Amino acid sequence: MNTVTPLLVPGLPPPVSHYADATIANGFLFVSGMIAADAKGELVGAGDAGAQAAFIFDLIAKALAAVGASFVDVAKVTVFLTDIEDRRAVNEIRKAVFGAHKPASSLVEISRLVIPGALVEVEAIAVIPSAS
Repeated sequence: MNTVTPLLVPGLPPPVSHYADATIANGFLFVSGMIAADAKGELVGAGDAGAQAAFIFDLIAKALAAVGASFVDVAKVTVFLTDIEDRRAVNEIRKAVFGAHKPASSLVEISRLVIPGALVEVEAIAVIPSAS
């Protein structure tokens, strides 16, 4: 029987709607879209897409660690930007986070995000190491 288990990770910002930080299903971890919000839900790195991306990838690292995974276990990332020109700054952070590992990826420009001033949102899908 397939099950989907919601995961709330200590230290992540509170959900702004009806969702979990991530879900575990069939050996995969599906990390919800993360924006640069601290544990109080306040924006971090205002006006700086690179700083926001760095903060977001730290949040994703916490979600991955909750199931014993790391960035080498990430199979797919999706990046949402409010300005496609921020791609270069975000890509530098991605290179630092993933190193030689290159997951599948999508990058999309959108009009806005849930918190005013948020420039970047990232979601990820990873293989849970103990499940592979």
